[in-house]
Amino acid sequence: MPAKISPFGSAFRMVATALLSLATAPAIAAPAPSGTVALTFDDLPVFGAKTSAADGAAMTTRLLAGLKRAHDTATGFVNEAQLATPDRADRVRMLSQWLDAGMDLGNHSYSHLSLNAVPVETYIADVAHGAQETGALLAARGRRERWYRYPYLETGLTHAVRHRFEGWLATHGYRVAPVTMENSDWRFATPYDAAVARGDHAGAERIRAAYLAYTRQIVPWYRQAGRALFGREPAFVFLLHASHLNAASIDDLAAILRDQHLRVVSLDTAMRDPAYRTPDTYVGPNGDGWLDRWALTLHRSLPYASLPTVPKAIIAEDARLEGATDPRAAATS
Repeated sequence: MPAKISPFGSAFRMVATALLSLATAPAIAAPAPSGTVALTFDDLPVFGAKTSAADGAAMTTRLLAGLKRAHDTATGFVNEAQLATPDRADRVRMLSQWLDAGMDLGNHSYSHLSLNAVPVETYIADVAHGAQETGALLAARGRRERWYRYPYLETGLTHAVRHRFEGWLATHGYRVAPVTMENSDWRFATPYDAAVARGDHAGAERIRAAYLAYTRQIVPWYRQAGRALFGREPAFVFLLHASHLNAASIDDLAAILRDQHLRVVSLDTAMRDPAYRTPDTYVGPNGDGWLDRWALTLHRSLPYASLPTVPKAIIAEDARLEGATDPRAAATS
């Protein structure tokens, strides 16, 4: 009697095929001689399904050690709802680890709400609630919270809502942290965590390899898109997540950026690029990145025909797992 084939085996074969196609695909464009990128990590302390504080601390230590090896700085965006647990003190210590490592912390709302889904006053209250512990940690170091990242990159359905909220941000000393580069890491992270949890380390490594292959394709695409939009390459703000996948891949991610001649800078430095003064007037249902938003403002096109795509097996497995796990695993930013 033939052995029963797990659906995971089929999915991983699809990933392997997709990985081969990514590895052999032609380069999108030769990179510019040099450029800069700011690294940002969303959903601190830990992206994905709830794990023990010890597991989260190990991930945080590994991720920060990789950033230190590369001499890279980063900004982490916090959802303080993750601290509302009996092991709150241990989870707060994870945030302290970021600051002790020389990183910055920003506000990602308390409970990862979408401004498209709740009244603006409810949203404002949630964001204010999300500054309590992080603000205290920064204040103890003579600093303050200055950056806000929209969950899902959703900025409101009407101009009135967006104007009200961003007026509140400005009054409270915040600046929006846009996103001009991303690698869909959240889609790969949940399947990776599931493979690790079931002890399928070979499968987890295949997912990680597919993730890195995709990143090698998407980073130069964003550089090409930036040049298409501005006639030069802007400084980029890279959206990543505080995940086990990125902790396991941080050295490889740093190598990809080096190979692309992208130098990591602080978020403050990247945001001094004149590109970030380009008006963004988009409101609506889409959680678009800022290159897409600026393309609308400037009436210019981005090279979507050459946009790399996440392997279908990864998308399908991520969607399956998101339907069965903690709701935070479905967060896209």
